[in-house]
Order: sequence, then structure tokens, then C-alpha cells
Amino acid sequence: MKRRSICALPLLTLASLMPLAASASDFPSKPIRIVVPYAAGGTTDMLARVVGKHIGDHTGQPVLVENRPGANGMLGSAMVAKAPADGYTIGIATPGNHAANASLYKDVPYDTVKDFAGVSLAVNAPMVLVAHPSLGVKTVAELIAKAKAAPNTIVYASGGSGSSMHLAMESFARMAGIRMNHIPYKGSGNSYVDLLAGRVTLLMDIIPQALPRVRAGELIALGAASPQRLPELPNVPTIDEAGVKGYTAGSWYGFVGPAGIPEATMARLNRLIVNALRDPEITRKLQEAGLQIVAGSPQHFQRFIEAEVKKSAEIIRAANIQPD
Repeated sequence: MKRRSICALPLLTLASLMPLAASASDFPSKPIRIVVPYAAGGTTDMLARVVGKHIGDHTGQPVLVENRPGANGMLGSAMVAKAPADGYTIGIATPGNHAANASLYKDVPYDTVKDFAGVSLAVNAPMVLVAHPSLGVKTVAELIAKAKAAPNTIVYASGGSGSSMHLAMESFARMAGIRMNHIPYKGSGNSYVDLLAGRVTLLMDIIPQALPRVRAGELIALGAASPQRLPELPNVPTIDEAGVKGYTAGSWYGFVGPAGIPEATMARLNRLIVNALRDPEITRKLQEAGLQIVAGSPQHFQRFIEAEVKKSAEIIRAANIQPD
């Protein structure tokens, strides 16, 4: 009897593993939900919808995009953190809800690192420093000289305290050795009303938002915050080239799920997202919107988020940034 029981162990082990293998290979077997923690119509919403459609078309399972804005992205992100870790609820991560909020707010309803699992860093969104013509500067060097000659007189806008735009400008000011005044707005779109009217004169924003105004001659591009010159603005030097050595800034968007998603399911989910991002039509659409495709691995994105949380915390602490 003992011998028979021992022989049966491998069979039992195999049998116990079969449901797990089948569940991973069958994923998805029901609709997937992508939670966008911001309002419809923005870059995060567009990214979720184009990737979601591709996944749905190639798996036969519907992908539902659910916009849950509120509390600077924390409302929707909390829904993802508390969802079952089965791969069927994922969310969009940004520098706000998955980096800055951890240091900006005291009562974040989740642990940005421990309660989530990175699925894929999808895209980077390069930034550009733009000025209203009334500021009277056309280069980064001229801006720095003007700011040093009259500290705290230049007024810049952002999409909110602790936003990627705000942190990018605070980092720039610190590295350039200048002091300026900050006015936060409820989203980058609202900041352009006063910027185009000249009531504020400076802004650091992602290419999709800033480029149309530069091309229309309404704003002047002073410098690209990317490591290399941007193809959309080949004649505009990087801020590093312009003298602020080592400076880079940008926004980014990716997909996360609740912590604990099984490894095989995570691998399948990552492949579905990466395949969508590398589809030629989707790549073209995202690049036309000024985004750079990354399509990274879960391990890469998890390490990236941890680094971004630390970087944001340093800027927020050094500049004593408080929430709106």
C-alpha cells in the first residue's frame, strides 16, 4: 500500500497542475476591464481604447474601458488595487497616480509599489519647454538669464501641484539655479487659456499638447526635455544641449494590475499588450500623437515605477510641494 501511494504522487501532482496550466492558456476566457483613472478624451483614455480594441479583436473577448476620474487618479487606481488578482482588471499608470501621489498626499488608499504589479510600460511622452512671446526670450539661456536677473518674477503654469508638468519645471529650476512663481491649473488644457493670453508665460508640457500651439506660432519652443532632439522639432535643442547638463523630463503611461497576478497569466497579458503596441497601425497612431513606444516587460515596468516613486519624492521634498 505504501508503495502504491508513493507511485501515485507524480500523477496527483500532474493532475493538480493541469487546471492552472489550462487557465493560463485559456486567458482571457471572459471580458477584461481597463480602468482609466482620468476623464475620457485624454491621452490615457486613447491609449487604453486602442490597446483594448486590439486585444478584443485578437482574443474574441470584449475589453471594457472604464473611466473613473477623481482624487488626482487615486479613485480609479484604488479600484485596480482592490480587484481580484486574476488579470481581468488592469489600469493605466501615470507619473501622477503611480509616482507623485505617494509623496504628495498623506492618505493614499493604496501602496503604489506593493499593491500593484507592473504589466508593461507602454509609451513615453516627451516634453518641451514653451514660452509666450511676451516673455521676450527665444532660448533656454535667455530664459535663465532673465530669471536670474529678476528672481520670482516669471510665472509658469502646470496642470496641477505635483503633476508631471510641475515636477519637470521644479527640477529644471533647481538644476538651472533659478526661482520662478508657479500657478497650478486643473489639468494642462486649462492652463493654456491663460498661457495663450499671456497671463502666465511659461510651461513644460508633453508634445501632443504643446506642438500644435508652437506650429501655429502662438508659443515659442525653447528646449526639448528629451535626451535627444525631437523629430517633431528638429531645430529646437535639448535643454541639456542648452546648458542645463543632465536635464531630462517626460511623462509616461503604462498598464498595471493588482499585486499577485499568476506568472503565466501576467506573461500572457503582457504579450497581448505588447503585440497591440507593436501593431503597425497602432504604432503609427500613437507616434502621430507624439508618443514613443516602449512596450516593456513586467519586470522592467515594476523597477521603473519604484525608481519614479523615489525620484518624485526627492523633487517634492526639495521644492516643498503641497497638494492643491
